[in-house]
Amino acid sequence: MVTQDKCREGYADAEGLLHHLENVGSLLQEALGIADLARLEVHGPEDELSKLRKPLKEIIALKKNLKPSDDTIMEQIKRDTN
Repeated sequence: MVTQDKCREGYADAEGLLHHLENVGSLLQEALGIADLARLEVHGPEDELSKLRKPLKEIIALKKNLKPSDDTIMEQIKRDTN
């Protein structure tokens, strides 16, 4: 049996998301060791998304089987890493 969970969070800006990722970094790495991250979406204005490209690229690198969604930030990260 395959179980899928979803987590949806909101932040005022890129710094809020980055601060959260710092707080849960070790838990996120532990979770990625036992579960697959199938999708990651980030939505927001371009000036905020640009602040997230490098940090999110590092998260994607932690899990090689992450398949980018069609969302703009993921497509831009994918292009930036090639």
